[in-house]
Amino acid sequence: MVTVNRALARHAGVRLVRLRRRRAGRPAGVIHPPAPPPRPGDRLVEAPTFILSSIRSGSTLLRVLLNSHPEIHAPHELHLRAMSIRVRGRWARAAINELGLGGDGLQFLLWDRLLHRLLAASGKRLIVDKTPNNVFIADRLRECWPDARFIYLLRNPAAIARSRAQLRPADGRNVERIREYCEALEHARQRYPGLTVRYEDLTADPAAITREVCAFLGVEWEASMLDYGAHDHGPYVAGLGDFAAKIGRGRVQRAAPAPLRTPGPLRAVSAAWGYERSPEGEPEAAAAAPPVAAQPEAAAPSPPAAAEAGAPSPPAAG
Repeated sequence: MVTVNRALARHAGVRLVRLRRRRAGRPAGVIHPPAPPPRPGDRLVEAPTFILSSIRSGSTLLRVLLNSHPEIHAPHELHLRAMSIRVRGRWARAAINELGLGGDGLQFLLWDRLLHRLLAASGKRLIVDKTPNNVFIADRLRECWPDARFIYLLRNPAAIARSRAQLRPADGRNVERIREYCEALEHARQRYPGLTVRYEDLTADPAAITREVCAFLGVEWEASMLDYGAHDHGPYVAGLGDFAAKIGRGRVQRAAPAPLRTPGPLRAVSAAWGYERSPEGEPEAAAAAPPVAAQPEAAAPSPPAAAEAGAPSPPAAG
């Protein structure tokens, strides 16, 4: 491989890299040894908050509501999972290890510095990150920030699948992707304490739910949060959050009723979250969402694949 790499580097400027064996819960080709516990001065951000949710679950809505609070900065999606640092050379690695920054230590410094930069520029006191693929790195987030707080945002999985199918109608793995996100979210919810809220409740009574969230974060509730359209939240674009017309209207709109049938792969997590369904997929006595006039979600142009960067990759044969 050395000879091949020399030729590739000379003529094409690239080289081959051998992928390591994949660990459960880790991206393919990357192994993350445990980082040493943070030392004094390692973390500039105290108790960052992470909204853990599936894609198409209302995390952008919750973000802009929180970002409208004078003490909370909730930026667009950050995709920490895809940010890494590579230390090249034995002496550089020796130096990093001597500093106690082996494993993910140096990467965690990058994450913390990024959040601190955003928080300092905002002039606010608390920071909240809502990137959906954070569900796959919940363990690493708590390893980086042992005081990290989690808000678990749930939505009826059948409604999630419908919403994403409208966004990406050509994706034959839609339900499987939703299952991966939901199961990772439930795994984190069972492992770490936090506040669980539902998208259906948030849209039905945003004042009540944002009061709960503010109490969890230790800040006073502000009525101005509900008028999120009066505040600047940056652009609504693919890869940084929801970009459909609905979120840009500046006011909370009640969720449409969920589909009557839940896809088979989603029934287990649907039951775990209290969206009760019969084995045939028909609704039980009570629906999770309030009864409102059924309306399809606003259609939006398909975003580039980078919009869901960090999601589990499909198998090669798929």
